[in-house]
Amino acid sequence: MSTAAPEPAAQAGAEPSLLRQALNVPNILSLLRLAGVPVFLWLLLGPREDGWALALLVFSALTDWLDGKLARWLNQMSRLGQLLDPAADRLYILATLVAFLVRDIIPWWVVVPLILREAVLGVCVVTLRRRGFAPPEVTYIGKGATFVLMYAFPLLLLAQGGSDVAAVARPIGYAFTIWGGVLYVWSGVLYVVQARNALREAGE
Repeated sequence: MSTAAPEPAAQAGAEPSLLRQALNVPNILSLLRLAGVPVFLWLLLGPREDGWALALLVFSALTDWLDGKLARWLNQMSRLGQLLDPAADRLYILATLVAFLVRDIIPWWVVVPLILREAVLGVCVVTLRRRGFAPPEVTYIGKGATFVLMYAFPLLLLAQGGSDVAAVARPIGYAFTIWGGVLYVWSGVLYVVQARNALREAGE
């Protein structure tokens, strides 16, 4: 597992401006995902239009897969994209956790560890930045955890109500939530270890 490394000094003309990066296709998809977060939260907590919220969540999951593919196919990988993609993932996860907690879809003891994980990682990123390091690299466990949770949440929405579909979706949704939650917390531990190792090596 690699550790966070110091950020290289910026070079003039090394990469396109932020505006040009924002206008490439993968980053436009990421920006659309980010713009959908408050709409998603409003749909869940305002009119409680679970069908539309589910459709938006599915759209987010599809664009999450598509923007990475397009970035590689079109050779449009950028620093902005590396920041937008995980930011959108985390905001959707946090928004869903808050909404599901308010609506008693999942209990507090599932939500709290996942939110604490984000808070701890936020402290790690700020600390690394102050020491001149890039954020910890995304691990396959972290990607896998996000993938599982993004499938768990639509299933939990489908599980609301007394229909046959809800009865089938409920055990699968909760199983995915537990599995994804454990992986998500464990990936956070690995990120903290990366940050600690980087800071320790810098201090030697």
